[in-house]
Amino acid sequence: MYKDRDYDIIVIGAGHAGCEAALAASRMGFSTCLFTMNLDTIAQMSCNPAIGGLAKGHLVREIDALGGEMAKVTDKAGIQFRMLNQSKGPAVWSLRAQTDRVLYRLSMRRVLESQENLDIKQASVEKIIAEDDKINGVLTSLGIFYGARAVIVTTGTFLKGLIHIGLENFPAGRAGEFPSVGLSDSLREVGLKMGRLKTGTPPRLDAKTIDFSKTEPQWGDEPPQPFSYSTEKITNPQLPCYITYTNSETHKIILDSLDRSPLYSGRIKGIGPRYCPSIEDKIVRFSERERHQVFLEPEGLKTKEYYANGISTSLPYDVQVRLVRTIPGLEEAEIMRPGYAIEYDFVYPTQLRHSLETKIIDGLFLAGQINGTSGYEEAAAQGLMAGINAALKLQGRKPLILGRHEAYIGVLIDDLITKGTNEPYRMFTSRAEYRLLLRHDNADLRLMDKGCEVGLLDKAVYQRFWEKKRFIDEELQRLKKIRIKFDGSKVQEFKSLKDESLEQLLKRPEITYEFIEEYSPSDKSLTPEIKKQVEIQVKYDGYIIRQMEMAERLKKVEKKRIPEDFDYSSVSGLSKEILSKLNEVRPANLGQASRIPGVTPAAISLLMVAIERLKRERGERGNN
Repeated sequence: MYKDRDYDIIVIGAGHAGCEAALAASRMGFSTCLFTMNLDTIAQMSCNPAIGGLAKGHLVREIDALGGEMAKVTDKAGIQFRMLNQSKGPAVWSLRAQTDRVLYRLSMRRVLESQENLDIKQASVEKIIAEDDKINGVLTSLGIFYGARAVIVTTGTFLKGLIHIGLENFPAGRAGEFPSVGLSDSLREVGLKMGRLKTGTPPRLDAKTIDFSKTEPQWGDEPPQPFSYSTEKITNPQLPCYITYTNSETHKIILDSLDRSPLYSGRIKGIGPRYCPSIEDKIVRFSERERHQVFLEPEGLKTKEYYANGISTSLPYDVQVRLVRTIPGLEEAEIMRPGYAIEYDFVYPTQLRHSLETKIIDGLFLAGQINGTSGYEEAAAQGLMAGINAALKLQGRKPLILGRHEAYIGVLIDDLITKGTNEPYRMFTSRAEYRLLLRHDNADLRLMDKGCEVGLLDKAVYQRFWEKKRFIDEELQRLKKIRIKFDGSKVQEFKSLKDESLEQLLKRPEITYEFIEEYSPSDKSLTPEIKKQVEIQVKYDGYIIRQMEMAERLKKVEKKRIPEDFDYSSVSGLSKEILSKLNEVRPANLGQASRIPGVTPAAISLLMVAIERLKRERGERGNN
């Protein structure tokens, strides 16, 4: 074994989680090394060429508010931006961007290579080195040892990855790349319990062979709204996506070929994503549906490759060709890359703390798909938090733990380590109890102070944030103070209003801020973003207050800490099932304990009494 050098923090894997983790750690002042099996695939978008979407867009905005990079790079590479769900309330608005796959990868690599305190090395890490349950470093396949005080593992689908196309399969981390075998065994050796998951991709098509006249074009918003608070304007040309549909002929080909599907022949053992099923799953599970939507998404500005979103499949290549050519507009389509399914190892996330540090190895953190999630955004959010918390640990500071009432990132991590998962976890707005507080538009108001506190937020961005916050507060106060004095036709229209404020008028469903501005404009130059924020806060004030009161009650429960060495078997009245779950998760507080599936309110009451008794006993012993 040859020792090269020591680092403060080592990050294994340069996908979306690894990039955020490495940038956070190095920006917080620690010598960091990012290991990747291939320098040319840093920040590769292995699946669809898009960032954001329902709830995922919230995650991207939160990453940006904390000082992460994904939103900025998306703005550099974005070729279509759409705000989804605008016909609904602001709690579920969410931005989605189509991106140039190559431009995204190169832009993120440029940021990484320019970052101080950060080295990037192409190597395959085969072993985690720990001594006395404390991380010591890593060993590569060439027998080179690198020391580290903290290690963050972000391996995506590479741990014993196995690709399936029809009844054929072969080891791979993703198409065209080697899997990581030794590292998976090493994680088991240090005591982590692991399982097997599956995901997949659709075929990629040649635009020269697509008849777009038979499809429905879908353009983005004009002007496009950026993801990052620091982006002033999107400068890339914007492209449309195209919509088409499967049909009965497509479905018949798939049903007739299920005996050649690895999903239905038993070849695939891993559990796939429930909310992003393959086209085989859709046809079988939703047999009553006459058609399924297919989005044709451009892979970039300088390529003819299109991603056929909606027909993810692992059927044999010849079946893929036939089913694609039954779809309107794709009758003569040529497949550039076939769809495939991939199985990979993951670590059951209940073995982690809220900081994403493992409970059994001090200084070992996990982030991304290794924790059972799916999606670039979920991975990047975990990577950012793991990088921050590894750095805070080395600084001797408390970890940054985001509550469920503070961020979707908090919901994501709490769900993973409290409830666990046996299928790829995907973020939805419905998972958040306080989603009116966790809106897409207010991520900066919720999290920029925290990003500044840990040292990741650019000073100029933070200054602009404070100015925006001040303008919002001042405008809200102005609307409270100014009383209504209409004249002419406006008196007739609002004659039921007597001595009411502009704020009370704006609460009316039919009144917009534009009307208020016309009647009584602010003497300050307010941006559209500030005006929208003011309108949302006024119109939803009652609902927001109610959710804040609920969040306060939650915080009181969360403050009731459970000692790390607490003996659950000492609590009389707990069932064996509840006892087993509590010992597996080892919740940090009563709030987390109450969210463990199967742990009843009665069990929480018993726990509360036992913990209070233990505190009194320890207090008495301390006084004697």
